[in-house]
Amino acid sequence: MAGDTTKWMLPRTQRAPSAHGPSRLELAEWKLRAPSNRAGTVYRSGLVDRLLAARGASVVSITGPPGYGKSTLLAQWVQRAARPVASVSLDPGDNDPAVLMAYMAAALDRIEPVDVEACRTRVPSGSSVPVTIARRVAAVMSSMSGPITLALDHVETVRNPQCRDAIAELAAHVPPGHQFAITSRGEPPLRLGALRLGADVVEIGVDDLAMDVVEARALVEAAGADLGDSELADLVRTTEGWPVGLYLAALVAKAGAGLDGDVTSNLTGDDRLVADYLRAELLSHLPERTVNFLVRTSVLERLTGGLCDAVTRSEGSAVLLESLARSNLLVVPLDRRGKWYRYHHLFAGLLRSELDRREPRTVPELHARAAAWHVSHGRSEDAIPHAQAAGDTDLAARLVAEVAFPAYAGGRVDTCLAWIEWFADKEAADRYPEVAVLGAVVNALLGRSAAADEWAAIAESSDEPGSPPDGSTMESWRAQLRAFLCRSGVHELRRDTEAALDGLAAGSQWRASALVIQGIAALLDADPERADVTFGQAFEVAVHVGAFQAAAVALAERALLALERHDRDEADDYVERALAVVARAELQDYPPNALLFVVAGRAAAQRGDVEGARALVSQAARLRVGLSRAIPYLAVQVRLELARAYLELSDAAGARLILREVRDILQVRPDLGTLPAEAAALRDKLAAMGPGTVGASSLTTAELRLLPMLPTHLTFREMGERLHVSRHTIKTQAMSVYRKLGVSSRGEAIARVHEVGLLND
Repeated sequence: MAGDTTKWMLPRTQRAPSAHGPSRLELAEWKLRAPSNRAGTVYRSGLVDRLLAARGASVVSITGPPGYGKSTLLAQWVQRAARPVASVSLDPGDNDPAVLMAYMAAALDRIEPVDVEACRTRVPSGSSVPVTIARRVAAVMSSMSGPITLALDHVETVRNPQCRDAIAELAAHVPPGHQFAITSRGEPPLRLGALRLGADVVEIGVDDLAMDVVEARALVEAAGADLGDSELADLVRTTEGWPVGLYLAALVAKAGAGLDGDVTSNLTGDDRLVADYLRAELLSHLPERTVNFLVRTSVLERLTGGLCDAVTRSEGSAVLLESLARSNLLVVPLDRRGKWYRYHHLFAGLLRSELDRREPRTVPELHARAAAWHVSHGRSEDAIPHAQAAGDTDLAARLVAEVAFPAYAGGRVDTCLAWIEWFADKEAADRYPEVAVLGAVVNALLGRSAAADEWAAIAESSDEPGSPPDGSTMESWRAQLRAFLCRSGVHELRRDTEAALDGLAAGSQWRASALVIQGIAALLDADPERADVTFGQAFEVAVHVGAFQAAAVALAERALLALERHDRDEADDYVERALAVVARAELQDYPPNALLFVVAGRAAAQRGDVEGARALVSQAARLRVGLSRAIPYLAVQVRLELARAYLELSDAAGARLILREVRDILQVRPDLGTLPAEAAALRDKLAAMGPGTVGASSLTTAELRLLPMLPTHLTFREMGERLHVSRHTIKTQAMSVYRKLGVSSRGEAIARVHEVGLLND
């Protein structure tokens, strides 16, 4: 039976969509299109030649304020570059490491088939997110048949610190012969000082991007305007060569308006002045219908005919969009079919300012219409920001309850948390207990005990009826949350799981989790036979509803029970099946699977496979960092099995450290059935043993959190900022890490933790 997964694994095509199943990120193809030149753009020959001549540079940085033609220059360079270019147009939705990594991998795959899944999977718990992203992307680039350029446009839209650190890491580790290019409005997230020392970077800045009179003449004439030499020279001087200012002036001149000095002096890049100019000189010469369309659709990040019809309550938007895109460069096509568009980023901001000035009261209604259109077209995630902007917390809550957990399960942790935390920011969380439950569970699964407690308090204290998306009762969701957190002991744990199962819908994925916890409650009650039966039921339900994390834990628990019965064959069978589930569902780096890896390690040790056992136990040790008192029974159970594994591997020092962590959890959650007695028995066993050698296994959870940052470019001060502790604390922890690893430097520590399997980038 071992290895035969066909009886219990659903093929991916048969998985039913559910409230809690993993959700794959749907990539927007327009973001992966190679930059292209449009008719009317001015060829920047000097800058393009400069970039082409810098083939040996590993990093290209193009920076400047809005409207300086950064994307245009990138497109012109791409078209003439001898090497293939993989490009991504970034936007605010990329402020999630999993999303950023997925898009970079997909862009590379457009050049040459690569192992996209190697980049799309979750970043391993206990690993450095920036380093993992950088190394995975660099490894994919290195595997390609020839040198390529990876280009990221609009990097300024990425503000997530981990994403920005990942971009910096990738820039510092570009494979030989390849290039990494970025465009950004502000200071790029690069270590430019270090790159300059190695003469490894080409920088194009605002002075380079400013147009001279010759280029300005070409731009004005391409826009269909006719200016005299002196008039053009004055315009270049007043705009300081700002390309978009020149273009706006050309559009005004084309419309028949004059360009006197008072008007053109506004075209200096100041947002307020340019907004005044846009309103007074450009919009005033357009038909009223067109102006209304432009202003009202400025609430949209992307535009298509049907969506614009819905937002403007009109018809013919598709034709109007196509006409606008043909007539000027401020409406940008996103696909070759002329279906989707966006406004030039500066133009969009100016139009939104005009909307706020002209009809601010309509803004929520416009967003509400956009949200309704997205919902009607099955685009729930796209509807969320519009529902939030519209102030429609009811719709936002319904959508978040529907998609938040699938996004988390699919690896988009930051995206999921941002959706949930919006309700706290708006002081609306207590009105939506279903969202509060999700907030508590997600934070508990991330090991964030304090945040989980805060969200749980909101969920329990809310008087609102709630509306779970899976058809369950709100009270069953609350009961399931209480069972997760287990703050009132084993007796209440049993009652909570029973209450949850009574009210959960038949197809709810919570049912599988509730049965797993019910089995654990039986274990804590010293009833292994009942626990084994319950875990078997939990596995069957989990497979039926697609709750693969619950399926893996159920099998891991059954493997542990088999080990305690000294039935190694059965234990191996359960382990193999659980590992297959985890691999198929890409759950290797979810903290609850620490139990599976430590049980697999113990089974390997008992078979005499010491090397394999150490690797599996190290993987479990990394994952335990994400298991805190938020889910106390699992956190303690995993650590007790780790202590037993260390004893089986003759590592008394590691076992002692783990039992100290158990003691700390039990001080907060003492009523965990048989677990305190098991911990005491292990401490007694250790008391009769020698001190043992202090090594990697004795690293504390705080020190394990530091390990992923060691391979990065971050200083101790910057590490402290990201971990919310002082530089002194970081330095103390680093010195402790060096001592336990038997090394004397950061570089030696990095090599050692990779060697022992505690850092897996």
